[in-house]
Amino acid sequence: MPHDTIFFDLDSTLYPESNGLWKAIRKRIDLYLLERLGLPPDEIPQMRHDFFVNHGTTLRGLQVHYQVDPVDYLNFVHDLPLRDYLQPDPELRAMLLSIPHRRWVFTNADALHARRVMSILGIDDCFDGMVDAWVMEPHCKPRREAYQLALDLAGVADPGACALLDDSTRNLAPAREMGFFTVLVGHNGAHPAADRSLIDIHDLPKIVPEFWRQELTTK
Repeated sequence: MPHDTIFFDLDSTLYPESNGLWKAIRKRIDLYLLERLGLPPDEIPQMRHDFFVNHGTTLRGLQVHYQVDPVDYLNFVHDLPLRDYLQPDPELRAMLLSIPHRRWVFTNADALHARRVMSILGIDDCFDGMVDAWVMEPHCKPRREAYQLALDLAGVADPGACALLDDSTRNLAPAREMGFFTVLVGHNGAHPAADRSLIDIHDLPKIVPEFWRQELTTK
């Protein structure tokens, strides 16, 4: 029997983008480019966009073009008062624990940031493992190598036995091509990269009830 495993993105997936945290992180990224690298303010948005498109994340682009220290970068951009944006979510915790499958976090952020977020939400003990920036290095979502690393770490040979929840269609597309069941979080409507979509992570039992069966329903 294949291992049934569900991978969850972190930022803007396990909490809503509307709480402002991801927007604050983007501002810290811009501040890093301004203060640490001395880049002209008017060039920063385009550079961040180009790095995101061409390398998957701003960090990967900075590592290639500026040889930045990734620890310094991640500590800087995540240096935020998380409790100003997040609060315990017992409903999310109960829902996650009720899923009868293995649950993994799969994030382009680092484990330190992820654990801080998960601790505040009250879900830090709801997962069987984590795939983070350090584990994937030098890759990241949406690079196909990152998804293979996630499968290998989770001990899953068949992507068809897995699901991925993410707020980015760009991150979902490679997973779906590999055979994952994909769920777009934070959006309504059909999309080629997603088997299902939902606005709020709390709607998961209603939108994807098959997650509560003993075997995932795949395409």
